Amino acid sequence: MACLEGEGQVLADGRWQTIRVGQACLLPPFVTNAFKKIEGKPWRFCWVRYIESKESNPIVSEISPVVGSFHGWSLARAIQGLIEETESVGGQAATHHWIELMHGYVMSFAQPHQSDNRLWKLWNVVEQNLEQDWTLQSLSQLACLSEEHLRRLCKKQLGRSPVQHLTFLRMQKACSLLATTEDKIEVIAKAVGYRSAFHFSNVFSKWVGCRPSEHRKASY
Repeated sequence: MACLEGEGQVLADGRWQTIRVGQACLLPPFVTNAFKKIEGKPWRFCWVRYIESKESNPIVSEISPVVGSFHGWSLARAIQGLIEETESVGGQAATHHWIELMHGYVMSFAQPHQSDNRLWKLWNVVEQNLEQDWTLQSLSQLACLSEEHLRRLCKKQLGRSPVQHLTFLRMQKACSLLATTEDKIEVIAKAVGYRSAFHFSNVFSKWVGCRPSEHRKASY
Protein backbone atom coordinates (compact mmCIF):
# COMPACT_ATOMS: atom_id res chain seq x y z
CA MET A 1 0.00 0.00 0.00
CA ALA A 2 1.46 3.35 -1.09
CA CYS A 3 0.24 6.68 0.28
CA LEU A 4 -0.39 9.28 -2.41
CA GLU A 5 -2.04 12.08 -0.41
CA GLY A 6 -2.76 12.73 3.28
CA GLU A 7 -2.14 9.95 5.79
CA GLY A 8 -3.80 6.88 7.29
CA GLN A 9 -3.05 3.93 9.52
CA VAL A 10 -2.37 0.24 8.91
CA LEU A 11 -2.23 -2.64 11.38
CA ALA A 12 1.28 -4.07 11.11
CA ASP A 13 3.41 -6.00 13.57
CA GLY A 14 0.52 -6.03 16.02
CA ARG A 15 0.18 -2.24 16.24
CA TRP A 16 -1.33 0.64 14.29
CA GLN A 17 1.25 2.54 12.26
CA THR A 18 0.79 5.82 10.39
CA ILE A 19 1.51 5.89 6.65
CA ARG A 20 2.18 9.32 5.16
CA VAL A 21 2.83 10.78 1.70
CA GLY A 22 5.98 9.32 0.21
CA GLN A 23 5.70 6.11 2.24
CA ALA A 24 4.49 2.59 1.60
CA CYS A 25 3.62 -0.37 3.80
CA LEU A 26 4.30 -4.04 3.03
CA LEU A 27 2.30 -6.64 4.95
CA PRO A 28 3.19 -10.36 4.87
CA PRO A 29 0.73 -13.06 3.78
CA PHE A 30 -1.35 -15.19 6.14
CA VAL A 31 -1.65 -12.55 8.89
CA THR A 32 -4.49 -10.26 9.92
CA ASN A 33 -4.42 -7.08 7.81
CA ALA A 34 -6.40 -3.92 8.52
CA PHE A 35 -6.30 -0.22 7.71
CA LYS A 36 -8.26 2.86 8.76
CA LYS A 37 -8.60 6.53 7.97
CA ILE A 38 -7.58 9.12 10.53
CA GLU A 39 -10.63 11.19 11.41
CA GLY A 40 -10.60 14.63 9.84
CA LYS A 41 -7.66 13.88 7.53
CA PRO A 42 -7.82 13.02 3.82
CA TRP A 43 -6.14 9.84 2.62
CA ARG A 44 -5.52 8.69 -0.92
CA PHE A 45 -3.59 5.52 -1.57
CA CYS A 46 -3.05 2.73 -4.07
CA TRP A 47 -2.47 -0.91 -3.28
CA VAL A 48 -1.60 -4.24 -4.82
CA ARG A 49 -2.67 -7.58 -3.37
CA TYR A 50 -0.79 -10.78 -4.13
CA ILE A 51 -2.53 -14.14 -3.80
CA GLU A 52 0.33 -16.22 -2.43
CA SER A 53 0.28 -19.94 -1.80
CA LYS A 54 2.41 -21.70 0.78
CA GLU A 55 4.28 -23.41 -2.07
CA SER A 56 5.38 -20.18 -3.81
CA ASN A 57 8.32 -17.97 -2.95
CA PRO A 58 6.98 -15.07 -0.86
CA ILE A 59 7.37 -11.43 -1.85
CA VAL A 60 8.42 -10.65 1.74
CA SER A 61 12.03 -11.55 2.54
CA GLU A 62 14.28 -11.15 5.56
CA ILE A 63 15.24 -7.64 4.40
CA SER A 64 11.77 -6.41 3.44
CA PRO A 65 10.66 -3.19 5.18
CA VAL A 66 7.29 -2.97 6.87
CA VAL A 67 7.16 0.79 6.32
CA GLY A 68 9.55 2.80 4.21
CA SER A 69 10.07 5.60 1.72
CA PHE A 70 8.34 5.06 -1.62
CA HIS A 71 7.05 7.40 -4.33
CA GLY A 72 3.72 5.80 -5.06
CA TRP A 73 2.54 7.78 -8.08
CA SER A 74 4.46 5.58 -10.55
CA LEU A 75 2.74 2.50 -9.11
CA ALA A 76 -0.63 4.31 -9.15
CA ARG A 77 -0.23 5.20 -12.84
CA ALA A 78 0.67 1.59 -13.68
CA ILE A 79 -2.45 0.40 -11.85
CA GLN A 80 -4.56 2.95 -13.75
CA GLY A 81 -2.99 1.80 -17.01
CA LEU A 82 -3.93 -1.81 -16.22
CA ILE A 83 -7.52 -0.80 -15.43
CA GLU A 84 -7.88 1.16 -18.66
CA GLU A 85 -6.34 -1.69 -20.66
CA THR A 86 -8.78 -4.28 -19.29
CA GLU A 87 -11.76 -1.98 -19.79
CA SER A 88 -10.98 -0.98 -23.37
CA VAL A 89 -12.86 -2.56 -26.25
CA GLY A 90 -10.78 -5.41 -27.62
CA GLY A 91 -8.10 -4.57 -25.10
CA GLN A 92 -6.01 -6.74 -22.78
CA ALA A 93 -3.29 -7.15 -25.39
CA ALA A 94 -0.78 -5.33 -23.19
CA THR A 95 -2.15 -6.48 -19.83
CA HIS A 96 0.93 -8.48 -18.95
CA HIS A 97 3.18 -5.45 -19.56
CA TRP A 98 1.24 -3.37 -17.01
CA ILE A 99 1.35 -6.26 -14.51
CA GLU A 100 5.12 -6.67 -14.95
CA LEU A 101 5.58 -2.92 -14.46
CA MET A 102 3.50 -2.97 -11.25
CA HIS A 103 5.40 -6.00 -9.98
CA GLY A 104 8.70 -4.25 -10.66
CA TYR A 105 7.66 -1.27 -8.54
CA VAL A 106 6.51 -3.55 -5.72
CA MET A 107 9.75 -5.56 -5.78
CA SER A 108 11.86 -2.40 -5.70
CA PHE A 109 10.27 -1.72 -2.31
CA ALA A 110 9.93 -5.29 -1.02
CA GLN A 111 13.48 -6.37 -1.82
CA PRO A 112 15.50 -3.18 -2.09
CA HIS A 113 19.12 -2.97 -3.13
CA GLN A 114 21.26 -2.74 -0.02
CA SER A 115 24.04 -0.17 -0.29
CA ASP A 116 25.17 -1.38 3.14
CA ASN A 117 25.05 -5.18 2.96
CA ARG A 118 25.80 -5.66 6.65
CA LEU A 119 22.06 -5.78 7.36
CA TRP A 120 21.47 -8.39 4.68
CA LYS A 121 24.29 -10.56 6.03
CA LEU A 122 23.06 -10.16 9.60
CA TRP A 123 19.44 -11.13 8.96
CA ASN A 124 20.40 -13.92 6.61
CA VAL A 125 22.36 -15.55 9.47
CA VAL A 126 19.66 -14.84 12.04
CA GLU A 127 16.93 -16.30 9.84
CA GLN A 128 18.83 -19.58 9.69
CA ASN A 129 19.30 -19.63 13.49
CA LEU A 130 16.05 -18.31 14.97
CA GLU A 131 16.21 -20.75 17.87
CA GLN A 132 19.17 -18.89 19.37
CA ASP A 133 18.73 -16.48 22.27
CA TRP A 134 19.41 -13.32 20.26
CA THR A 135 19.78 -9.98 22.02
CA LEU A 136 20.43 -6.48 20.73
CA GLN A 137 24.01 -6.89 21.92
CA SER A 138 24.59 -10.19 20.11
CA LEU A 139 22.93 -8.85 16.95
CA SER A 140 25.09 -5.74 16.93
CA GLN A 141 28.24 -7.81 17.50
CA LEU A 142 27.37 -10.08 14.58
CA ALA A 143 26.75 -7.06 12.34
CA CYS A 144 29.96 -5.37 13.56
CA LEU A 145 27.97 -2.27 14.46
CA SER A 146 27.25 -0.44 17.67
CA GLU A 147 23.81 -1.10 19.15
CA GLU A 148 22.68 2.46 18.41
CA HIS A 149 23.97 2.36 14.82
CA LEU A 150 22.20 -0.96 14.22
CA ARG A 151 18.99 0.45 15.68
CA ARG A 152 19.12 3.53 13.43
CA LEU A 153 19.98 1.48 10.34
CA CYS A 154 17.12 -0.98 10.91
CA LYS A 155 14.61 1.79 11.53
CA LYS A 156 15.69 3.59 8.36
CA GLN A 157 15.79 0.58 6.03
CA LEU A 158 13.22 -1.80 7.55
CA GLY A 159 10.87 0.42 9.54
CA ARG A 160 11.45 -1.76 12.62
CA SER A 161 13.88 -1.91 15.50
CA PRO A 162 16.30 -4.88 15.46
CA VAL A 163 14.29 -6.67 18.17
CA GLN A 164 11.01 -6.05 16.31
CA HIS A 165 12.49 -7.42 13.10
CA LEU A 166 13.75 -10.49 14.96
CA THR A 167 10.20 -11.08 16.20
CA PHE A 168 8.86 -10.61 12.67
CA LEU A 169 11.21 -13.28 11.29
CA ARG A 170 10.27 -15.65 14.11
CA MET A 171 6.56 -15.21 13.48
CA GLN A 172 6.99 -15.78 9.74
CA LYS A 173 8.91 -19.00 10.42
CA ALA A 174 6.29 -20.09 12.97
CA CYS A 175 3.51 -19.52 10.41
CA SER A 176 5.36 -21.71 7.94
CA LEU A 177 5.96 -24.51 10.47
CA LEU A 178 2.34 -24.46 11.62
CA ALA A 179 1.14 -24.78 8.03
CA THR A 180 3.61 -27.41 6.81
CA THR A 181 4.33 -29.66 9.82
CA GLU A 182 2.42 -31.49 12.53
CA ASP A 183 4.90 -30.45 15.24
CA LYS A 184 3.41 -29.54 18.58
CA ILE A 185 3.14 -25.87 19.52
CA GLU A 186 5.82 -26.37 22.19
CA VAL A 187 8.25 -27.74 19.59
CA ILE A 188 7.60 -24.88 17.18
CA ALA A 189 7.98 -22.35 19.99
CA LYS A 190 11.47 -23.67 20.78
CA ALA A 191 12.37 -23.83 17.09
CA VAL A 192 11.82 -20.07 16.75
CA GLY A 193 13.48 -19.06 20.01
CA TYR A 194 10.78 -19.22 22.70
CA ARG A 195 11.28 -21.39 25.78
CA SER A 196 7.69 -20.85 26.90
CA ALA A 197 4.86 -21.99 24.62
CA PHE A 198 2.53 -19.64 26.51
CA HIS A 199 4.74 -16.62 25.78
CA PHE A 200 5.10 -17.70 22.16
CA SER A 201 1.32 -18.00 21.76
CA ASN A 202 0.75 -14.52 23.19
CA VAL A 203 3.33 -12.93 20.88
CA PHE A 204 1.98 -14.88 17.91
CA SER A 205 -1.57 -13.69 18.61
CA LYS A 206 -0.44 -10.07 18.78
CA TRP A 207 1.56 -10.16 15.55
CA VAL A 208 -0.50 -12.56 13.43
CA GLY A 209 -3.98 -11.89 14.80
CA CYS A 210 -4.94 -15.39 15.97
CA ARG A 211 -3.68 -18.20 18.22
CA PRO A 212 -1.18 -20.69 16.73
CA SER A 213 -3.76 -23.49 16.88
CA GLU A 214 -6.27 -21.32 15.00
CA HIS A 215 -3.70 -20.48 12.34
CA ARG A 216 -2.89 -24.16 11.87
CA LYS A 217 -6.57 -25.06 11.54
CA ALA A 218 -7.10 -22.33 8.94
CA SER A 219 -4.09 -23.57 6.94
CA TYR A 220 -5.66 -26.93 6.17
